[in-house]
Amino acid sequence: MTEALPQFSTTQWVLIIVGIVLVVAIVAGLLGRALIRRGLQEPFVVRFINRSTDRLVAAIKKPLTVAVLDEVADVLRTGNYTRNLAAALEENQSQLRAMIAEKIKNDPTAGRIGLLPFHDRIVDEVTETALRVFLEVLLDPRTDELVSDLLRDNIDQIRQAVRENQHEPVRRPSPLPR
Repeated sequence: MTEALPQFSTTQWVLIIVGIVLVVAIVAGLLGRALIRRGLQEPFVVRFINRSTDRLVAAIKKPLTVAVLDEVADVLRTGNYTRNLAAALEENQSQLRAMIAEKIKNDPTAGRIGLLPFHDRIVDEVTETALRVFLEVLLDPRTDELVSDLLRDNIDQIRQAVRENQHEPVRRPSPLPR
């Protein structure tokens, strides 16, 4: 019998089952609402499906959330985000230079630079130096380690909050009328 079924991974089976449960829940909810609007009492089958679906969703919600979070965490840990940021900054370097120079010239506290001889050259050199140093900092492996630690600690905190239901008091969907 198992040879006749497509070979899905556990995650795919869970998603298929969750999808089917969601479709049945949506149909039952819509049917129940339509019957209530017409003044008819909600049928037992619809009430049973709604209650069963609520219990099933409540039972699999947390493990599914933790599994997805673990998958996302693994993906986040493999990225080189500081290198990507450095590449984007390098690609847009001319626009950044112009923007930084404009902001320095328009800054009220830095406006006195305009009184100095060669002030445009000073602003250009400071801008160029700041961008070069910032790019070097982004390409430094220690910055990658810093971002990796930041992601790890935040992911651990999110995982703990999900396991301990700390997010539950924050957001509760309003129940549908039954």
